[in-house]
Amino acid sequence: MFELESPIYFYLLALLPIIVALFLFNLFWKRKRQAVFADLELFNQLAPEKSRFKPALKLGVLLLALACIIIALVNPKMGTKMETVKRQGIDIVFAVDISKSMLAEDVAPNRLEKTKQIVSQIINQLGNDRVGIVGYAGSAYPVLPMTTDYSIAKMYLQSMNTNMVSSQGTAFNDAIQLAVDFFDVKDTSKLIILISDGEDHGEGAEDAIEMAKEKGVRILTIGVGTEKGGPIPLRDDKGTIASYKKDSEGQTVTTKLYPEVLKNIADKTKSKYIVGTSTKEVVEELKKSLDKIEKSEFESQQIADFESQYQWFLALGFLLLLVDIFLLEKKTAWVQKLNLFNEKKHA
Repeated sequence: MFELESPIYFYLLALLPIIVALFLFNLFWKRKRQAVFADLELFNQLAPEKSRFKPALKLGVLLLALACIIIALVNPKMGTKMETVKRQGIDIVFAVDISKSMLAEDVAPNRLEKTKQIVSQIINQLGNDRVGIVGYAGSAYPVLPMTTDYSIAKMYLQSMNTNMVSSQGTAFNDAIQLAVDFFDVKDTSKLIILISDGEDHGEGAEDAIEMAKEKGVRILTIGVGTEKGGPIPLRDDKGTIASYKKDSEGQTVTTKLYPEVLKNIADKTKSKYIVGTSTKEVVEELKKSLDKIEKSEFESQQIADFESQYQWFLALGFLLLLVDIFLLEKKTAWVQKLNLFNEKKHA
């Protein structure tokens, strides 16, 4: 088994044909200039020790040396042994509210961006836990299935926006049901971290909460926003606030945080509600809650332990460069005696 650490360096191999082209151009130019001063046969008599084969040999050695150095930069790795890796952790699904009310700026920069900051910082604190992401507004939308690749999780998180779900509202029922379906392993500790302002939550969340309880899923809730609230900005194509969302009577809509709804969801699954004003405080509170949850062994896989092999190519490359430096363009005496190319001996 093998892998390449930085295959992008293979693009440097494109330099080799350029070097060959420059060599041929230089050779053509030299012969053209020599022809101005003397016939080729006469020139060979004037420089009898000059080899016609050595320049091509030096070029070949140089190209091989550069190829070895480029391969060293790519750093091929060979798998030398297999190890069994067992992971212990928690299955966590982040249910992120992406309704229009999350654009309110009563917390900086706005509720949705604050949510992304909180989730990103939580992910940074995780170890071997698996994470998934669900987005929801009037309906729920699967964003990322369960994974241990935290960099991918944060990339998908940053791409979330309020246009991902067309129907508006805050469908806790759909979000919880979809999040529960994400848990594909039975004997693991399961946690949904539901983040919302709690506004316009609709009906039917009780059924989803009961389903989560039956499957041993806890729902920790985080409230983002203020109870005083704020308007929902509507921005133009340049990102400038053009106006604010208005109701049917033309009045500016003020969206507020409804903590009671979120507290109720957390209490019914024997979990906790956290105020999402300070990212640092949220992470600290959540870490305490996670420490109390029993870790489960949810993954066991064979992983090859790869070892770098770049040093062999690097050593060979520098050795060939030394050979190229000390390889002179004059004829080698013992090779000349063999007369491999049937060269005429000049008097």
